[in-house]
Amino acid sequence: MLQRLPPRERRDLLIAWLAISIAFTLLYVRGGVDVNTFLLLFVMSLVTVGVAFVLHELAHKFAAMRYGYWAEFQKDNQMLLIAVVMAALVGVVFAAPGATYVYGNATKGENGRISAAGPITNLVLCIPFAALVLLSGGGLLGLVGLVGLRVNAMIATFNMLPISVLDGRKVLAWSPAVFAVLIVASGALLFWSLLL
Repeated sequence: MLQRLPPRERRDLLIAWLAISIAFTLLYVRGGVDVNTFLLLFVMSLVTVGVAFVLHELAHKFAAMRYGYWAEFQKDNQMLLIAVVMAALVGVVFAAPGATYVYGNATKGENGRISAAGPITNLVLCIPFAALVLLSGGGLLGLVGLVGLRVNAMIATFNMLPISVLDGRKVLAWSPAVFAVLIVASGALLFWSLLL
């Protein structure tokens, strides 16, 4: 799989993964923590937020490649900086770390399926994180599960909004039924995760 990721794309994904993980770590540590807690929260962010983001983008890439198109993630340095600064100063993370660009003339159906691949990946990732929440009995594993569940549900829900360049607009243009299923599933999981 790595051979299908050119060095620049690997670098962009890694930088975006680290920046998003730092932003969420800063969000969790507002009020101050010791070095060990900071490192623990950073690792938790790498595993939950970072994995959710990277697999979402790779899902778009490999779905596009399945249709014969070249696709590549490109980071947005300005948005990554904004995400980290806002987390540090305001306690809010607005992360638009970049996008996976598809090169070629995809049909409406192909574009819709490529766009749906990211949120579907996040919904699938909710399953193991939810299992951690339900089966761990709390503690660190329960916390990792809860954060992973919420983050994946948030990413899926946000990306399914039918506006601007988000996935939801392209999915809706392709199939209102698929759009309805994905946005309801995403919203329901997000609501449930916030109740836990």
